[in-house]
Amino acid sequence: MPSGNSPWIGKLGLRLTLAFVAVALAAILAAFFIASELLTEDVSRLVSQQEADLTQAASVAAASAYDRVGWRNADLSPLLAIVAREGSGFRVRDLNGLVIRESPGFGFDNGGPELTKPVIVGGQRVGTVTVSFDHKGLGAAIQNFEVKRWQVRVSVTGVAILIALLVALIVSRRITLPVDRLIRAARAQGAGQPDARAGDVRGFGEIRELSLAFDQMADSLGQQDRLRRNLVADVAHELRTPIAVLQAGHEAMLDGVTQPTSEHLASLRDEVLRLARMVDDLQRLASAEAAAMQLKLVPHDLADVAATAADSLADSFDAADVSLVQHLRQVPVICDPLRMHEIAVNLLTNAMKFTPAGGTVVLETEQYGELARLRVTDTGVGIPPDELPRVSERFFRGHRSTDVAGSGIGLTIVDELVRAHHGVLELASTPGRGTQVTVTIPMRDRDGHWSDRQARPR
Repeated sequence: MPSGNSPWIGKLGLRLTLAFVAVALAAILAAFFIASELLTEDVSRLVSQQEADLTQAASVAAASAYDRVGWRNADLSPLLAIVAREGSGFRVRDLNGLVIRESPGFGFDNGGPELTKPVIVGGQRVGTVTVSFDHKGLGAAIQNFEVKRWQVRVSVTGVAILIALLVALIVSRRITLPVDRLIRAARAQGAGQPDARAGDVRGFGEIRELSLAFDQMADSLGQQDRLRRNLVADVAHELRTPIAVLQAGHEAMLDGVTQPTSEHLASLRDEVLRLARMVDDLQRLASAEAAAMQLKLVPHDLADVAATAADSLADSFDAADVSLVQHLRQVPVICDPLRMHEIAVNLLTNAMKFTPAGGTVVLETEQYGELARLRVTDTGVGIPPDELPRVSERFFRGHRSTDVAGSGIGLTIVDELVRAHHGVLELASTPGRGTQVTVTIPMRDRDGHWSDRQARPR
């Protein structure tokens, strides 16, 4: 994992935090605006209704005072008490428009509306009453409501911004820390640190998946780089000896130390053929090592693959005087048929090479639970116990294989291809009695799909 101190939140986290707060603030202001408009309309309607009711009450009080003694001796003190209690003023006129009585200061501009109602007595209109409203009473209540509303707005906005800030900091940190780790890992990869990884990050599911995908990509790149380096090392190691022999032979002929006889030329030709075989084997090895990234998995019958491989080597077995016995049971698997064919051919070829004339090689396929098995058993020379763990190493050749043609990568190729199929290669051998090689692969792919439910084997 790349080194370096990570900022608590970073520039990206700061931008995300500000964005969260801005969105929260915009949402709060929008909600306040909508609620304010609706509430203001309701309050205005309520106040208007109360003003109308107060004016109607004043009209009723004036009518009651008139009904007793007329306007001249009417007692309008109850009307004054009603209107004054609400912080308003009134004026009463008779039918001729003459002012009967008005409250003190009625003629001044009080900054509020005025409402006029007729005074009805016995079904007849006897005058009018006008009520003016100022900033006392109902007006004061409205003003106080507006002040309180703004105080609530400011308080709620502050609390909401604080909550949004805290939530934004937490969320931003969960987003930015994994992203920062990915950025550092990517930069480290670009700076020549192939082992740099994002590692196990905490965050949202998508970010964890991104981190996992990045590490898998880095692993794949590292694997490809190791394949290239291993191939170069193998080429340098294996080609050094034949090239040195060719160089020495040609220099000896050029210097006149040896004559270019047919024997000397044939020896050089053998080295050239050895080089050609090595190049071909190296190409096959490189292809096998990259198989995990190139497999074309399809439903297939493992017995069909084994039978095809056996048929392709029938003439070689006849020429070597080695019997090939087949016990093949149908086993549907998800595999790459071409690669499985190569596995079977390599195992059969190895068994034939190390089985003397008159011996037997048995080829088997079977199902074992949820696994498929391909087994090759021979009656050959066998493998010593100290060499058995190394037979799948690159270019390893035991002391009993010195007289057998080959570069020693047959089982290496098989091992690579088996692991590419998420399988296991097992070897058991007894010197002088033979060797048994077993390839075990899953019958279904990594997604859990059964091959015989996907398609019918070809």
